[in-house]
Amino acid sequence: MYYIDTSVLVAYYCPEPMSETVERFLKGIEGPTISSLTEVELVSAIARKIREKELSVGDGNRIINQYLLHRKDAILLLIAITDAHFQAAFKMLSRFSPPLKTLDALHLSVAMVNDLVIVTADRRLKNAAKHLGIKSRLIRK
Repeated sequence: MYYIDTSVLVAYYCPEPMSETVERFLKGIEGPTISSLTEVELVSAIARKIREKELSVGDGNRIINQYLLHRKDAILLLIAITDAHFQAAFKMLSRFSPPLKTLDALHLSVAMVNDLVIVTADRRLKNAAKHLGIKSRLIRK
């Protein structure tokens, strides 16, 4: 199964150069999984796009409503962030290599603890996953 990080989820819901590639990928897999962190980061990205005039407030609301419908219909499965994820992220960050941001370590810990392949559009995150022995897949346009 696949853990979808925020870079991929945003491209799925918001028009971006790789949106078509992401849509094809997500429609071709079973049970795409996200975390409560991904959910919050999605809304944050939508809010940023509204502030930067890339999306209107109406578009932002439509995207959030579509996301909520997908969650309700279990098109996207949700994993809650638990203490086990925080502990795994702590261990990753304590290694000091590869260089990780806090939230990236949490995303990687969700994939690792739940034995999921992390799917990302972020080459740096993909490289960190490889360095840590976490299964990953990079999506590019």
